[in-house]
Amino acid sequence: MAGFRRVANSQKCVRAGGRHNDLEDVGRDLSHHTFFEMLGNWAFGGEYFKEEACRMAWELLTQVYGIPEDRLWVSYFGGDPKAGLDPDLESRDIWLSLGVCASHVLSFGPQENFWEMGNTGPCGPCTEIHYDLAGRGGAPQLVELWNLVFIQHNREADGSLQPLPQRHVDTGMGLERLVAVLQGTHSTYDTDLFSPLLDAIQQGCGVSPYLGRVGAADEGRTDMAYRVVADHIRTLSVCIADGVCPGMSGAPLVLRRILRRAVRFSTEVLRAPPGFLGSLVPVVVETLGDAYPELRKHSAQIVNLVSEDEAAFLASLQRGRHIIDQTLRRLGPSDLFPAEVAWSLSLSGNLGLPLDLVELMLEEKGVQLDSAGLARLAQEETQHRSRQAEPAQERGLQLNVHALGELQRRGVPPTDDSPKYSYSLRPSGGYEFGTCEAQVLQLYTEDGTAVASVGKGQRCGLLLDKTNFYAEQGGQASDRGYLVRVGQEDVLFPVPRAQVCGGFILHEAVAPEGLKVGDQVQLHVDEAWRLGCMEKHTATHLLNWALRQTLGPGTEQQGSHLNPERLRFDVATQAPLTPEQLRAVEGTVQEAVGQDEAVYMEEVALARTAHVPGLRFLDEVYPDPVRVVSVGVPVAEALDLASQAALQTSVELCCGTHLLRTGAVGDLVIVGERQLSRGTTRLLAVTGEQAQQAREVGQALAQEVGAAAERLSRGSQDVVEAQRLSKDMGRLTDAVDTAVMPQWQRRELQATLKVLQRRANTAIRKLETGQAAQKTQELLRRHSEGPLIVDTVSTESLSVLVKVVRQLCERAPRTSVLLLSPQPLGHVLCACQVAQGTTPAFTAEAWALAVCSHMGGKAWGSQVVAQGTGTTADLEAALRTARAYALNQL
Repeated sequence: MAGFRRVANSQKCVRAGGRHNDLEDVGRDLSHHTFFEMLGNWAFGGEYFKEEACRMAWELLTQVYGIPEDRLWVSYFGGDPKAGLDPDLESRDIWLSLGVCASHVLSFGPQENFWEMGNTGPCGPCTEIHYDLAGRGGAPQLVELWNLVFIQHNREADGSLQPLPQRHVDTGMGLERLVAVLQGTHSTYDTDLFSPLLDAIQQGCGVSPYLGRVGAADEGRTDMAYRVVADHIRTLSVCIADGVCPGMSGAPLVLRRILRRAVRFSTEVLRAPPGFLGSLVPVVVETLGDAYPELRKHSAQIVNLVSEDEAAFLASLQRGRHIIDQTLRRLGPSDLFPAEVAWSLSLSGNLGLPLDLVELMLEEKGVQLDSAGLARLAQEETQHRSRQAEPAQERGLQLNVHALGELQRRGVPPTDDSPKYSYSLRPSGGYEFGTCEAQVLQLYTEDGTAVASVGKGQRCGLLLDKTNFYAEQGGQASDRGYLVRVGQEDVLFPVPRAQVCGGFILHEAVAPEGLKVGDQVQLHVDEAWRLGCMEKHTATHLLNWALRQTLGPGTEQQGSHLNPERLRFDVATQAPLTPEQLRAVEGTVQEAVGQDEAVYMEEVALARTAHVPGLRFLDEVYPDPVRVVSVGVPVAEALDLASQAALQTSVELCCGTHLLRTGAVGDLVIVGERQLSRGTTRLLAVTGEQAQQAREVGQALAQEVGAAAERLSRGSQDVVEAQRLSKDMGRLTDAVDTAVMPQWQRRELQATLKVLQRRANTAIRKLETGQAAQKTQELLRRHSEGPLIVDTVSTESLSVLVKVVRQLCERAPRTSVLLLSPQPLGHVLCACQVAQGTTPAFTAEAWALAVCSHMGGKAWGSQVVAQGTGTTADLEAALRTARAYALNQL
């Protein structure tokens, strides 16, 4: 596609996060959507520009689609004096020449008619076509229909705008709004893109028909709920079909919010029955499946995922409502809602409620949340997560030797944590995690003192007879989640982590109400957090296997640590890994992930593992029996001495929790690498969507570096352009150094940029030397031979000015030279050199300082050469100061 110059397309768009976020507006009005289809045409490399783009747009709308010309208005960029941008009068004149009424041509500033996607990158003025919903019936009611963007600038890292070497056209028209215009409706929700969904919602919920009301007229927010559910189920279906499923970070987290928002409106406003959202998926498939066949292909999976997440959230929503109502009954009229209760509802991950939803539910009840307390708890959580990322730091509650001795004296058995392995795969591909009922055997205060009970709001340690929480060990981060007392399921006790202490599992918890020894509790792990750890742990085993395949069977793991965000792996190496080796390691992991192999786990006698060829042991003490994790091969076969299976796949001794199939890893990218010590390399890696994003960032940077290399190869006769190119090389180098991207690609791009930067700097020196030689000739023609040259030179660069001074002194060795170069806004550059053999008191640094001080600036240098800057409106006065000072010294 890189060779294409003219393109027309339709693309799926989701606006629910980041700079363009329409999520909270959806449902409140008649036009916003989280998912919409964007129609566009593009011109690359100057294939066509403003005139052709405007003419084609006008022809399509008025002649092909038959939209009356008097219903269309256009806007253009009215300029931005602060940025030094003139009005786009060219676009204005084009519209007038096409017959647009002058009163329908409006100008606006950069907020409305200057398009840029981010803080840096290509951008430019835009002209928009609007449709008048009112027509001749009154004051115009304009809705944007089509945006034509003319990409002609680049926003630099310093905020400045630079012209692009080539200009492009990028236009976007919302299909939903176009259909509304063509079907004669004022709302995108009244088109046949949405009417089948609205009909299905009415039939499924048994509510009154959709009437398109907004604001106060929408009594009970019924029509808002219609719009929210219809929009959100389209977004969910399209994203899941494209491989983005509700989750805990990035795009999956946004999708999770969308699903929960849809569930809340469907159940609380529309009184929908359980499983209702999933029943709408076939309607979406019917309306969009012809255009997007992936919807038909994955329809069953979409229904299953939506239905499972809906059921899980409904249970959480019901519990959350009950807890909120119970808490409100205890509060006074002016009391703030306790931050601890809100936090306990959210800390349970995908079994709980997002904080923004808790705040919305409280807002509807007219209650204010304790925001300061919430900020404090959020800060504590951030500190806790940083401790999990660096386990060598302080680790919270611990059982000391005296506490452990007391437990042993009492004959308390070690905690049974076998339920942590109780999970299975659902038919839809999602995981089902079991709960665990346990008894409180002992409670501990924060300083480790054993107590029989704890009070409301107290942070404490819990020792239970059994648990389904994975306690931090073997490099895997601890589970988190919550527990409830049996018989009082409406009070959540957040559990941010669990730790192993001498065979006992100590749960760290916050008690919103009292708790005592002997209480029966039910434990719930944060499923999304656990699943993230499982994904990273299985990926760690695959990475270990891939490193041995690439570097040789003697490659030894030195340690690892993982949590849902990232995994860290230390490996013994003779030398740093090459980019080729890093790429090969990733390829080996991708192959195993693509095969979606089964992951087998089994406890066996430690003696059975002693002589298995290829089985790797870390420098640790293993329990007996020991748990064996084998990828693609049943454990019994892997441990068969004759099978050699452990030489051909990943087989390790490991107590961690793992995926049941490798496919859920999605992808793995090594994003960082450094030498910890001689012979030990630390690798950082991401998986899943984070890995895909890292690859996209790497590809984008590679294209930028390629474009910069092409610009450099074309050469330049202009110093300013060459300097801009050199600056771009520096910006790209910084971006490549810091981006989350494949490490092999980073290393390759760093090497390429190093060469390009040298070439760019060499080109600048040659151009500056040539420019300096030309200006030197001009000055020599103007000045007869003598002891002094003081003059002005036109140049944009202090470097060129210094070269002119140097060349003049080489051509006239007995002449002292000082040159000034005026710049925009009254700024002045200064450079000077004193001739050999002048009086010792006459130094270049003092000369430059005298002149630049006169201009309110500064100077620096040595006795022979110096330079400086200043600001003045009277350049002649500065020159007189320079001559007077020099003549006085001479």
